[in-house]
Amino acid sequence: MSLRDSAKEIGSFDTAWFMVSLDEPARNKAFADSVGSDIVLLSDPTKKMAKKYGVLASGGNYTRRWTFYIDKQGVVRKIDKAVQPAGHGESVARTLDGLGFPKTKPVRPDDGSGATSALSE
Repeated sequence: MSLRDSAKEIGSFDTAWFMVSLDEPARNKAFADSVGSDIVLLSDPTKKMAKKYGVLASGGNYTRRWTFYIDKQGVVRKIDKAVQPAGHGESVARTLDGLGFPKTKPVRPDDGSGATSALSE
């Protein structure tokens, strides 16, 4: 599943998660609206953060699709440099769990009824 399709599972972890684009904010909003995504999409049109994280590719025209797992203390716990967009949502959830990121909102698996919801602890 994509990140968008796995948003509920990823959101069950006590994390802040977002994507970063080199595009201007208005273009990012238009893109998010066009795909029906409510994932936070930050803009880095100056490429300042992309340079700091080492993700600029092709002469700085776009970024590599890497995922950084950073804990609350600011420690980079893992960098996934082999992102495959089609299944990345599931991969992110597994990695967060494997790295021991705490869950705050357990999620009941989708039974196909469209009635998925958070379970109380």
